[in-house]
Amino acid sequence: MYIREPERWNWFKDHIELANRPVLSDAEKKQIFKKLNQATVFEEFLQKKFVGQKRFSVEGGESLLPALDAIVERGSELGAKEFIIGMAHRGRLNTLAHILNKPYTDIFEEFAGKAYDHGEDFDGDVKYHMGYSTDIVADTGLPVHITLAPNPSHLEAVDPVVEGIARARIDREHKSEDAVVPILVHGDAAVAGQGVVYELVQMAELDGYRAGGTIHLVVNNQVGFTTNYLDARTSIYCTDVAKATHCPVFHVNADDAEAVVTAVRIALEYRQRWHRDVFIDLLGYRKYGHNEGDEPKFTQPKLYKAIQQHPNARELYLQQLVSDGTIDRAAADGMRAEVEGQLDTAMEAAKSSDKIHVTNFLGKLWSDYRLKQTGDDAMEVWTGFDRERLGRLAEALCSLPEDKNYFRKVKKLFKDRRAMVEGDRLDWGLGELLAYGTLLVEGHPVRLSGQDVERGTFSHRHAVVKTEDSEEERIPLNHLEEGQEQLSVYNSNLSEYGVMGFDFGYAYGTPEGLTIWEAQFGDFNNGAQIIIDQFLSAGEDKWNAPNGLTLFLPHGYEGMGSEHSSGRMERYLQLCAQDNMQVANPTTPANHFHLLRRQVLRPFRKPLVVFTPKKLLRYPDAVSTMAELAEGRFQPVIDDPQRGGSSAEHVTHVVLCSGKFYYDLLEERKKRVQLGEMDTIALVRLEQLYPFPTAELGSVLDRYDGAHLCWAQEEPANMGGLAHLHRCGPGVTQYFSRPASASPAAGSPVVHAERHQAIIDSVFNLG
Repeated sequence: MYIREPERWNWFKDHIELANRPVLSDAEKKQIFKKLNQATVFEEFLQKKFVGQKRFSVEGGESLLPALDAIVERGSELGAKEFIIGMAHRGRLNTLAHILNKPYTDIFEEFAGKAYDHGEDFDGDVKYHMGYSTDIVADTGLPVHITLAPNPSHLEAVDPVVEGIARARIDREHKSEDAVVPILVHGDAAVAGQGVVYELVQMAELDGYRAGGTIHLVVNNQVGFTTNYLDARTSIYCTDVAKATHCPVFHVNADDAEAVVTAVRIALEYRQRWHRDVFIDLLGYRKYGHNEGDEPKFTQPKLYKAIQQHPNARELYLQQLVSDGTIDRAAADGMRAEVEGQLDTAMEAAKSSDKIHVTNFLGKLWSDYRLKQTGDDAMEVWTGFDRERLGRLAEALCSLPEDKNYFRKVKKLFKDRRAMVEGDRLDWGLGELLAYGTLLVEGHPVRLSGQDVERGTFSHRHAVVKTEDSEEERIPLNHLEEGQEQLSVYNSNLSEYGVMGFDFGYAYGTPEGLTIWEAQFGDFNNGAQIIIDQFLSAGEDKWNAPNGLTLFLPHGYEGMGSEHSSGRMERYLQLCAQDNMQVANPTTPANHFHLLRRQVLRPFRKPLVVFTPKKLLRYPDAVSTMAELAEGRFQPVIDDPQRGGSSAEHVTHVVLCSGKFYYDLLEERKKRVQLGEMDTIALVRLEQLYPFPTAELGSVLDRYDGAHLCWAQEEPANMGGLAHLHRCGPGVTQYFSRPASASPAAGSPVVHAERHQAIIDSVFNLG
């Protein structure tokens, strides 16, 4: 009744009236019983064969299986070609076995705890976190593809990832929201308690993040872990978050399998008609404790006394089918025996296997990309671009339609860009935009999302400009050449967790493209820490699932306070191992240009974390030439440009530094040289911090034989790259930084300036 649009409200009302509900045929009833039978027998088998092992049984919510089956079957009739599922642990193994048809043998191998066939460095994950995908033929005879995304123990963290994958498949493959249906399976405690669910429903209708409506299925146990629902939420229903965006909610008795199937069919038709989210609350129970090793009577003795006496959904539905003559008990017993026989056979087969094989859950989509191994020699690829063609792209990028009226400051921006090209002094924004442009004309799509990304938080990008009168939007990068790919750029809602998760999923679904999430300020990434820790840094190692998401984190100490200085570099560097991702802090537009192109042109994908500047966006010396873009490649290490030839012989100390701090040191050196001080320091830039560029740095240091190697940073000693250099930097003898601090930076500009200058003075007082 809270739905405000009369047309949508009336559609919904018409479909739930008894006279309009579909009548199930005998074949459909038997299919429901088949899924209940599979679900029940499978769980009972696991309970008997793997005593005490965690599996997060779906018992008490077995109707989830016929619900998912009905969505796939009815969805295929209504034009759905792909289903992308995200769910936590409960019922996951059953879903893998009986919706995605993962072989029982593979599941039993995982229960046996065998080693992986990916080598000693591969860590893998527990069996109820793994992803899977499959092609099946629905009973309608129509082929469909089903994907279950891998997820961590953070129950709802997978939700935005699923939405991102679904949106990528809509954008890149199907061009229709009808064709891809995201399905999220929640627990009652999690859907009410996890804030990312609210972020997600608020993203659902936004242009940059919509995926055509999601089917939300809640396996409502009426208890979360050991917590009763009265302690788990304030709202009446666990699904009341849906009301925020006027999504319809079905509350269904999970023991009534026909009601469940009827509800999900209506929900699926609603989704395909309106492309809006819909929730189905399956009100059931949990047969065992949170996992099969828990004793639930510690916390809910009355509830579990009732549960022990309660028949399961299979038995309840069988009684109904026997009563109406649809099936007899002998046939039901035969169906049970058939599944038990299949399970016994698979159990024996699993004993003969000595390794667990883990496949990329999007293996078909990623078949053209290989895994990168530690020590791989393909880290660096040629990232240059034809000089003449680059000039034409720059010309198009600096042009606006003459018949449109743009704000005078916008006109000046484009005039200044043209002057940069003509003067061959490209600033950071232009170097970045040309990186996108070259990728677009080479056939690689680019997606950029985050808060204020269209103009850029610091007004350096202006990827989208608007006419003054009508606010008609124009994306100059989408008007470079005929037949080019498109830049998709979206200002996000005020979310980090949900949006970064979405873009991570989008990168899963678009391996051929460049997908970027930008933080408004670098430290705002901490709002998405779960995505960083569980997906970005560890996804490939746990799930054999590479991902190429790029993060832009504005970073640099400029007296703007603790929350606007640090991108928390140290956290990413601590997560780095086994070449799992890349961390860079570039100092020139050209190096940023080549870094972004390298991210797409390599034959493999790794997450890329870029600490981007603020000061350097308009800094006169942080410029590059067209030739440096056209002819070069990414430089992990940049030597001191003033130390050519014999001048290297007078160097007593090599100071490694990174990012904007290089220019702060350079300014100080110029001042001191003008005052007549001796100049015996070489400033060497570490543009890539991980994987650590040992060979490239070694080649540079060979020029300074006998010089002391130091590391200087503007961050406190317990932050930034100091600890990382202590682990990885060969032969570093001295470190310069702010003192260790609980806060990243001072709030006072005066205190900032004093502390900043103190580091710089300590560097130049070496001699």
